[in-house]
Amino acid sequence: MEGESKENTASESADVMEFGSHDVLGRGNTRNPSAVHSPHVICMVGLPARGKTYIAKKLARYLNWIGVNTRVFNVGEYRRQATTLYRNHDFFRAGNQEAMALRLAVADAALQDTLKFLKEEGDVAIFDATNTTRERRQMVYDTVVLTHGYKCLFLESICDSPQLIETNILDVKVHSPDYKNMDKEEALQDFLRRINHYKEVYVPMAEEHESHLSFMKIFNAGEKLTINRHEGNLQSRIVYWLMNIHITPRTIYLTRHGESEHNLAGKIGGDSDLSPRGELYAQALAEFINKQDIPGMRVWTSWMKRTIQTAKDISAPQERWKALNEIDAGSCEEMTYEQIAEKFPAEFAARDLNKLTYRYPGGESYEDLVARLEPVIMELERQGNVVLIGHQAVLRCLLAYFLEKPLIQLPYIRVPLHTLIKLTPVAYGCEIEYIRLPIDAVDTHRPRPISPTHKRLRINSETARELSDRTASSLSLGQGDKVVKTVGGPQFRFQ
Repeated sequence: MEGESKENTASESADVMEFGSHDVLGRGNTRNPSAVHSPHVICMVGLPARGKTYIAKKLARYLNWIGVNTRVFNVGEYRRQATTLYRNHDFFRAGNQEAMALRLAVADAALQDTLKFLKEEGDVAIFDATNTTRERRQMVYDTVVLTHGYKCLFLESICDSPQLIETNILDVKVHSPDYKNMDKEEALQDFLRRINHYKEVYVPMAEEHESHLSFMKIFNAGEKLTINRHEGNLQSRIVYWLMNIHITPRTIYLTRHGESEHNLAGKIGGDSDLSPRGELYAQALAEFINKQDIPGMRVWTSWMKRTIQTAKDISAPQERWKALNEIDAGSCEEMTYEQIAEKFPAEFAARDLNKLTYRYPGGESYEDLVARLEPVIMELERQGNVVLIGHQAVLRCLLAYFLEKPLIQLPYIRVPLHTLIKLTPVAYGCEIEYIRLPIDAVDTHRPRPISPTHKRLRINSETARELSDRTASSLSLGQGDKVVKTVGGPQFRFQ
């Protein structure tokens, strides 16, 4: 929060810790035993323009993608909803008692909403505020941990790079609603004065005075990370993620392989060659990418022939990722949807009932695929310019991450053949551009059914429901089950 009385500044001393294992946690659309066992409040700390909101939003995107129900509560947004009194930097002066009372009130309102979210449905709430003094942080800890019994992790963003600070102010802060009708240079000077007001009261976190708190300190948006009193698997996952993020400008190109022989036949899975039109797309793609002359670009493909053949003429170092292989359809590999509906009608109906959790017999679900692709996401966060040639289900998972799509929508994201998808990470999200190359291809998109498939195929609804989430069915002991947590594999849910 903003502006309490200044305390004596202590020297920083936080031990660098290696992150631990990172089992996949349960997803939590609503509160359930299979999600994060202990709900967390992640409390941001730091001066303005240090990337706190950038980190908070990206972390929420990652946690939601792996199935941990997460929401950001930004105190600045609460303040703007509560008042239009902001005129200039004086609003944030510690001696401005009227403004201070309002700021304390909106910060407390945001904190109460974080706790309400965890009580009703959430797994992780990110309290995005400055929390600049030990007194304020202790109050948050007492409220979250001692009163409500949740876990509390402080995440402090420190930036001593003038260039990064100036870039953040010019790219984000001067465009905020606070400066809607203000000249850009005037807004810049006002925001710099606002930062100075915070500096008057800011006390960085230090092990000497706050060793009882769990906290992480990230320097210059990923250059260095220090950890104190690490607690549990979720925090290990957060460390793992923080060690891979950066803010260097880059471009990520995603595309499916060229049209394959199996695409023409309407078959799923398999390892077929490109069709003649698919080969034309490979040539057009290489010509387009090579003309871009992208510095330091790398090309990633799966181990499947159709992606390797699509990449063969691109003039750049290539990497083959088994993790990028298409979703495993198990006993349904190399079948058409019509054949599956005829031979395995219950399976076909179950997949339409819940495409996210449905696992092919002997194969994978979309949730399995998300777990498999997590290392790919980490490397994409760490890398520079990449051209990734993959498959429909794989690209759906990656697009759901970068575009912050709810997991329930993930299996139905449209990823057409012969289309290059350009992603440009920006301050609080990702810009997307679809580049259609002029080679025809079949449409393999299968939309969500309008009416229940199990009724059309006369499949018992309970049978379809059980088959649509095999993991939950196999791990649950039924009524009175005492399982409170599942670790490893995909995101598990028990209703």
